[in-house]
Amino acid sequence: MTDAEPAYNAIRRDGVLQISRPKTEWLSTGWNGGRCTADCAYNVSVPEGWERTDLDVYVDERLERAGFDPTAADATGPALLTGVDIDDARGARCGPVTAYATAGVSNPAALPMEPEASIDADGGVGDADTSGLEPGRGTVNVIVGTTRALASGALANLIAVAAEAKATTLLSETGFPGTTTDAVVVGHDPSGPPADFSGSGTKVGAATRACVRDALREALRVHYTDSDVTCPESVTDAVYGVSTDVHAEVFCPPAADEAVEPDY
Repeated sequence: MTDAEPAYNAIRRDGVLQISRPKTEWLSTGWNGGRCTADCAYNVSVPEGWERTDLDVYVDERLERAGFDPTAADATGPALLTGVDIDDARGARCGPVTAYATAGVSNPAALPMEPEASIDADGGVGDADTSGLEPGRGTVNVIVGTTRALASGALANLIAVAAEAKATTLLSETGFPGTTTDAVVVGHDPSGPPADFSGSGTKVGAATRACVRDALREALRVHYTDSDVTCPESVTDAVYGVSTDVHAEVFCPPAADEAVEPDY
């Protein structure tokens, strides 16, 4: 590998982005999320009006069509779904980290700091039910890989570092912290130099923040500036979107001598 080549290589083919490094341990927040060890992770673009719910079968079909082996979804690494054209994917590398991003904000999820609504009388919240939103509509997907061997907690924490960088970048560029279907995948090389921590002050954490920011900004630019698609200015202007317009009940945890046994 030369200095010009990323440690986590990527190929775009037939609407699928394959990101590869042998024997990577991945941690995903996507539909087939959790930890797994595999040579590849994927970002799959779905067509407009897509309504499939058999996601494992669908991903299997798409990988087979694109010529990526193995084709069995349960034998691959994590796969994310997006409504964004994979040609709009962008990558960035910095030190021991490489990141790839696709970004569409047709389904923004706003979080106003002064919401007008309140908790309902029955204790429920009045926000829109997003449980039926199909995966892949709009969506900001981020896949991060590091050549370091991260401790178990450090790999999990890298999800938070990447998500924080994603939200900060989106707020700056679009005014929204995310969409209703965002997902993050992080991976590390178990045979690489060890790293016990991945916070923002570490080499891995700092590089992840830079990579996510720069890959995401460029992915947004190419998706919105270099096409006829427009970024919504508000949830109202968006094709889809939600705003968390409710207040939670804030309380102070009781001291030990004030605690009351819960009545379950």
